[in-house]
Amino acid sequence: MLNIKLIKSLAVVLWMLAISASWAQSTTFTAAQSAACPTLLNHTFPRLQDEKPQSLCQYSGKVILVVNTASYCGFTPQYKGLESIYSQYKDKGLVVLGFPSNDFAQEKTNNQDIADFCENTFGVKFPMFTKTAVTGDAASPFFKQLAQDPGQRPKWNFYKYLIGRDGKLIDSYNSMTSPESKSLVQAIEKSLAQKAS
Repeated sequence: MLNIKLIKSLAVVLWMLAISASWAQSTTFTAAQSAACPTLLNHTFPRLQDEKPQSLCQYSGKVILVVNTASYCGFTPQYKGLESIYSQYKDKGLVVLGFPSNDFAQEKTNNQDIADFCENTFGVKFPMFTKTAVTGDAASPFFKQLAQDPGQRPKWNFYKYLIGRDGKLIDSYNSMTSPESKSLVQAIEKSLAQKAS
């Protein structure tokens, strides 16, 4: 009888040690992940579809095209081109990140309406986030950083920022630059050809 109690006690101790080791390992991994995240990507935004927080750190090592979007803009058809280049290059390491914004008074009021519009009208599959301020004092810290590096904030909807695999801003493009424009596509291809550091 004593042996059974001893064996059970040992089993419990071993189980607790295994849990502790597993927790310590996951904590170390999370800390290492955070340390490896470039400063520019060290931001969290709610996902458009369900408002669950998403860390931009998950895109470290990818080439990122950031776009401030709107549903009622003359440039709104660019969603089609954005989805097209995302689909074409995602397996090579490109991700397009869409940030709906009402800073220019051309966006829907409800995040779910924006999500439905993007999916039903343009078949958008690239990651989208909830409505975000992109200009002025109210701009999110992420967009303030993007505006500092190239020295320009979005002057209208569908401004584009290209971030390299190293998490540093490469260039910005105004609304007139379509997603399929030669200059943007060449910059994306050049960035994709570079290995993550």
